[in-house]
Amino acid sequence: MIPFINQAFADESVGGSQVMGGMFQFMMLGVFFLIFWLLIWRPQNKRAKEHKSLMNDLSKGDEVATSGGILGRIVSVTDDYVTLQVTHNMELSFQKSSVVAALPKGTIKAIK
Repeated sequence: MIPFINQAFADESVGGSQVMGGMFQFMMLGVFFLIFWLLIWRPQNKRAKEHKSLMNDLSKGDEVATSGGILGRIVSVTDDYVTLQVTHNMELSFQKSSVVAALPKGTIKAIK
């Protein structure tokens, strides 16, 4: 009879470790989500908000850089498009979303 009693104790201890393993997996899933949120999702949302505020704050006379690397001074702004003066006699139209940075005043003169 003694071997049967030992088996009963062994079965009880295995069941307890399975419950603990399930809790551990659930906790690891939560940690993974937290790391994902801190390293990927939060910075991406922050950059998107900054870019949206940049697009909303564009005004005539601002100096900007586009995603294609073109620098220019804003001549006109509409809801979706921006017209940049690239040189004295050339103006180009771009979508607002292609503007990636607002430059300090006088940057274009310093480069040329």
